[in-house]
Amino acid sequence: MTKNVWTSRYEPVPVGGATLPELVHQAAATVGDRPALVDPEAGLVVSYPLLAARIAQVANGLRARGFGAGEVLAICAPNVPQWAGVALGAMAAGGAVTGVDALATERELATQLRDSGATILVTTPVAIELARAATAGTAVRDIVVLGDADGAVPIAALLGRPEPDPVVCVDDRDLALLPYSSGTTGLPKGVRISHANIVTTVRQLDRGLRVTARDTMLALPPFSHIMGFMVTLAMPLAAGATVVTMARFDLERMLALIARHRVSVLVVPPPVMAALARHPLVDRFDLTSLELVVSGGAPLGAELQCAVASRLPHAAVGQGWGMTETTVGATIPDRDEGTAPGSVGRVMPNTEIRVVDPVTGRDCGADEPGELWVRGPQVTGGYHNRPEATAVLIDAEGWLRTGDLGRIDAAGDVFVIDRLKELIKVAARPVAPAELEALLAEHPAVADAAVIPRPDPERGEVPVAVVALRSTVDIDELMAWVAARVAPYKRIRDVRVVDALPRGRSGKLLRRQLVEEDRLAQAGSVRDELAL
Repeated sequence: MTKNVWTSRYEPVPVGGATLPELVHQAAATVGDRPALVDPEAGLVVSYPLLAARIAQVANGLRARGFGAGEVLAICAPNVPQWAGVALGAMAAGGAVTGVDALATERELATQLRDSGATILVTTPVAIELARAATAGTAVRDIVVLGDADGAVPIAALLGRPEPDPVVCVDDRDLALLPYSSGTTGLPKGVRISHANIVTTVRQLDRGLRVTARDTMLALPPFSHIMGFMVTLAMPLAAGATVVTMARFDLERMLALIARHRVSVLVVPPPVMAALARHPLVDRFDLTSLELVVSGGAPLGAELQCAVASRLPHAAVGQGWGMTETTVGATIPDRDEGTAPGSVGRVMPNTEIRVVDPVTGRDCGADEPGELWVRGPQVTGGYHNRPEATAVLIDAEGWLRTGDLGRIDAAGDVFVIDRLKELIKVAARPVAPAELEALLAEHPAVADAAVIPRPDPERGEVPVAVVALRSTVDIDELMAWVAARVAPYKRIRDVRVVDALPRGRSGKLLRRQLVEEDRLAQAGSVRDELAL
């Protein structure tokens, strides 16, 4: 069968051959005392020489505690400068890093610690009790705290010599990062990202975004997620740029930081783009330093993209697209041009994309919709301890089935239309329906449950549940029961009760039918309100 393959207009980049700590050390050697990381909340400025020293100190301190190749260090903390020193130090020591959302519950943290096999957990003083509870029954032998807390190792005690240990040799094929993703379906799984995946992606991103030492970026997306780590931490630090951290989102605070620190490149999820387009607060701040605004995490409509571009005429506005399994990217915007309205950009360097009819398996032509398949050096080596799931994700020729429905026009612009996969994106944060369904199934009143996405003007999507009950339960109490066991962005926002869930002959849930029924019901509610 003939393959119709789209490739990049950008020159190829070198693949692998280094580690992220090495790239950051190289940047530190060329930019002098330029700030690497700024924490406005704490009034902390970390220069590049200090960052390089901290990376070496953490690496040596970890090795002194027996941490090294084959081990995983977990970080459960908001976006703070210490994230970089700890993560890169663990990588320099030969180990890998798994980031856990700072909003994770005890259950969620414990699950990721067990699955990743993490031996060290780094967290904050306010989360120390949760950390102690979550580490019970896991392989974690040390809890390191970014500060001080009883019964935990203070980060200061972890710092060893500032000179890197010359005997440590890290292969670029080794595991470096283990973010968790649901992929195209199912429960969250560890995505194996190698050093080569990371450094190649940094170089690929550079072709389009062209971030340099003169740039300042605002780190709003969580470092625990692939977009936050790769686009607002790894890439700018490798370029010698300055990263201004935000521990939590607040629109007015974000705008003030952009103005105060003269942020030049801003990467945010679609809900923040909506605020930039419409919120009256935007007019109160000087945002003329912005040269590039990029939306990522979920597709952005052409109308909203144009609205942002109209309000920020001094900045190029665009989108990028990818997934955790592509180490963040498959397409990128261009720093000077942004992207065509509604497009998620063009194919990244060293990358191939196919559009495949999900029914026939036929390769589609220009402007024909189909599932987007990706192949390139940024594609993960597979899921952690999940060979069956890896085989479903990536075929024998290395093509990753993204689960996204899209098209590519004659100019090479990529458009994402819908998702074939089940993942729900709440303000660009991934929520796995299977995780919430499994939780609902634990409630004594629930006989069967499905979780589906519902469009939301502020968050993009929110999870709603459709349940069949075995006994009477108050819906508000059911939602509160779930809310107590998940991070805030995973909370179920509505519940619909049915006699039975639609399932096929094999027992497979007919999720699309539920989504269509919910959208029809929502449309009917709007019509009723208008009639009143």
